Amino acid sequence: MAAVDVSYRIAGQGPALYLVHGIGSRKTTWDALIEGLSDHYTCVSYDLRGHGDSPVAPTPYSLDDLVDDLEALRQKLGHQQIHIAGHSLGGMIGPAYALAYPEHTLSVSLLSTAAGRSAEDSAKLQAVGDAMEQNGIVETLGTFVARWFTDDFMAAHPEVIEARLQQVKDTPADVFLSVFWIYAKTEMAPWLHQVNCPCLVLTGELDGGCNPRLNRFIDAQLADSKLVILPGLKHSLMIEASDQVLSELRKFLLEQS
Repeated sequence: MAAVDVSYRIAGQGPALYLVHGIGSRKTTWDALIEGLSDHYTCVSYDLRGHGDSPVAPTPYSLDDLVDDLEALRQKLGHQQIHIAGHSLGGMIGPAYALAYPEHTLSVSLLSTAAGRSAEDSAKLQAVGDAMEQNGIVETLGTFVARWFTDDFMAAHPEVIEARLQQVKDTPADVFLSVFWIYAKTEMAPWLHQVNCPCLVLTGELDGGCNPRLNRFIDAQLADSKLVILPGLKHSLMIEASDQVLSELRKFLLEQS
């Protein structure tokens, strides 16, 4: 499948930092981090194919398709080498890109992602995917919200939760399911050790699907990595604790330059 000409935004100046969101999300997810990074970096945030303002290519998609879109965007913008930060599914696209294009990759930040899943972990994801296919995505959303945000944050910021759910509802169902299955079925364990650039591995202490156990595994596999586990947080780190993520990401990136 040909690469998709994705919708993107650029802010700031300095080395290029490409920001890759997760399932059913948008490039706006990175706004708070961009505010704190654009003084040192040219921040490129974009909508994955089928999401937000990007074209909806026919499904199903593969991880390779999403890597191809990122490479097409890099070529279009003319950045010779890039830092990549990805959240969740984006945290799989980043290292997969680094494996395919090591000469263009300066560093990868893997935020709230997963590798080294057990059979039980995979079975849980299969069950969620099956439930969405049988009952509908909207009907299954409650499962996600409890995994994404802490109870305190949900109680204090219902409008933020509603906006995040609206993003999912606005994503075509076949697109959402296609990228969910990429996330659910991708296992980076066989090739993570081949990613040689500096990496930040960061997750929330209470993230069920991308838990500290899986992130310790990722850290152990990578040749050059730093592990950060943020206490008391679940999956949607950039929404609930953008200041903490920004602090760690900025510190890591500045160490690379």
